[in-house]
Amino acid sequence: MAHSLLKLKRIYDDPSDEDGQRVLVDRLWPRGLSKKDAKLTDWVKDVAPSPELRKWFGHRPERFADFRERYRQELASNPAVQALLHFDDGLVTLVYGAKDPVHNHAVVLLEFLKALKDRGS
Repeated sequence: MAHSLLKLKRIYDDPSDEDGQRVLVDRLWPRGLSKKDAKLTDWVKDVAPSPELRKWFGHRPERFADFRERYRQELASNPAVQALLHFDDGLVTLVYGAKDPVHNHAVVLLEFLKALKDRGS
């Protein structure tokens, strides 16, 4: 991912040419959306938080700081992170289904990947 630019987008927002490679990073398929309409390049479901962590967080903003730390710990030992590192060129848009654009796992994942990229991994 050394030459990739990363951004986030909610999967329910219309796909656009500016998305580049669209990668779904949720463990569960988003409700009410067909695979055709999602226009995905890939689906890396195993990079999402563990079911236990996802249930504990419950999209509760007051738990986000703790969630961020716990999810980063999961990511540090998650081999699925490597699946996201194979995108070499251009724009990669991580898409997610959560309603809250600030307090969700994709935000943490983006931070984690950018930190890896900055370290040259």
